[in-house]
Amino acid sequence: MKKNLVKQEKIELYAPRTEEREIPKGKLGLIFCKECEAVYYKKSWHHNLRNYKKLKENLPVNFSLCPACQMIKNKQFEGEIIVKNVPEKIKKDLINLIKAFSQKAYERDPMDRLIAIKETKEGTRITTTENQLAVKLAKKIKDVFKKVNMKISYSPQPSDVVYIKLTFN
Repeated sequence: MKKNLVKQEKIELYAPRTEEREIPKGKLGLIFCKECEAVYYKKSWHHNLRNYKKLKENLPVNFSLCPACQMIKNKQFEGEIIVKNVPEKIKKDLINLIKAFSQKAYERDPMDRLIAIKETKEGTRITTTENQLAVKLAKKIKDVFKKVNMKISYSPQPSDVVYIKLTFN
């Protein structure tokens, strides 16, 4: 007797996208960042407790690093911009634009941070804690300094890192 051999394919099943996975439950109580003094409540990080209504005295309080400070400590980033061929006469204006734009983003959201601006062999390297911040900053640089070519590339999933190359003509 011959047995029928059936070729079996390996099928990977992914967990369904549930609301719980997409929008995780918030942590209870208050969490204060040890480094930047940001405060976590109501499922997000804030600069202070000013907008926290119904503050109870019996809330659990914890101290840890916020995600942005943890990324900086681990030397990680979500956004990297390399700016090439920057004319010397506008380099100072470029640095001022980067710092001012990043400061405004930080004032809106304490997790949006400029990590560093460094001069490398490739050009000026800018790193940020958020990929959306890097994209918006690159678009702002392109809008302000007109003669700039922009190339955006994203890391493959599950990574959120964006790499942007800006080249002055």
